[in-house]
Amino acid sequence: MPTQGSLGIEPMCRLAGVSRAGFYRFLQQRHPGEEDMEVRNAIHEIVLEHRRRYGYRRVAVELRRRGMAVNHKRVLRLMREDNLLGIEPRAFIATTESDHDLEVCLNLASRMNLNAINQLWVADITYIRLRQEFVYLAVVLDVFSRKVVGWALDRNLTARLALGALQRAITVRQPAPGLVHHSDRGVQYASGQYTRLLHIHGILPSMSRPGNPYDNAFCESFIKTLKREQIYASKYEYIDELSAQLEDFIDVYYNRLRLHSALGYKTPEQFEAARLPEAAVLAPTVSFPRHGEIYRSWKRRRGRPSKASGEPVQPGSPAHRIDESPVGYSLTGWSPPEPVSASPTETYNDEESTK
Repeated sequence: MPTQGSLGIEPMCRLAGVSRAGFYRFLQQRHPGEEDMEVRNAIHEIVLEHRRRYGYRRVAVELRRRGMAVNHKRVLRLMREDNLLGIEPRAFIATTESDHDLEVCLNLASRMNLNAINQLWVADITYIRLRQEFVYLAVVLDVFSRKVVGWALDRNLTARLALGALQRAITVRQPAPGLVHHSDRGVQYASGQYTRLLHIHGILPSMSRPGNPYDNAFCESFIKTLKREQIYASKYEYIDELSAQLEDFIDVYYNRLRLHSALGYKTPEQFEAARLPEAAVLAPTVSFPRHGEIYRSWKRRRGRPSKASGEPVQPGSPAHRIDESPVGYSLTGWSPPEPVSASPTETYNDEESTK
């Protein structure tokens, strides 16, 4: 790429009074091969900087941040030609043991509308294979910013593993009472030690439907990213080596450096820093469907009536979840005295309640 002394392309474009995009269009017309090599070189730098963890969409965003107007389809083509595409994921294996006699809690997380940190945490456990053994990783993630606030690594899949991740998250974040903690129905999260720790800090427990990973999709998504971008990219022999690599990936790379598509291509810490001043005094809201919407959505699921027959369904009404009946659940975390972290979004007058 042409340079003048120590000046790069962007300073020369400013001095000449031309846009960088216009310069690249001119260069592409006069020297197409040189412009293509400039883009390829930038793609290689980004991919190597992020250890092949970025896919073509994140690479395209990073290129635009560096002043290169490159279409994501072209980035995909170049990365495919240079064998720079992200590492492919492997099949997921479940580690949840929900066949126990311990109490489970209502799903409080499914209808929360978040506007600040420390309103909803999600937790999950996954396995990692070493050379001669399996180890287990527990993580706790703040849904608002997608930041991993706590994690723990152990050789045994016991309540101690989940407790370590939760205690680390509480120590780092110091959440106020009213935080909702959502997990699956695994025995680790339903154990007496775990629920007591939640109660001590005023945290409300919430659990998913049995065998349904979509209720805990945020944590599942992080685990998928972790395995694709870090675990499957390396081979580990010992747990100490893995622990050091996880600390580097989670605490340094994922929370501080990796662009997150759901956050407008910001890092979790950047997103929290930008939103914290305006959201610090707000409280999350909880939305509930009306009885008519519940009946119509249930009727549609069971009978699937045509549009001509049956009652019209209000667009956008949430589907009724069978597990939101209180039968068979513990309500210990559902009705605390005046929770400060949840308030209904709709109010009903006396006339509506008597109809």
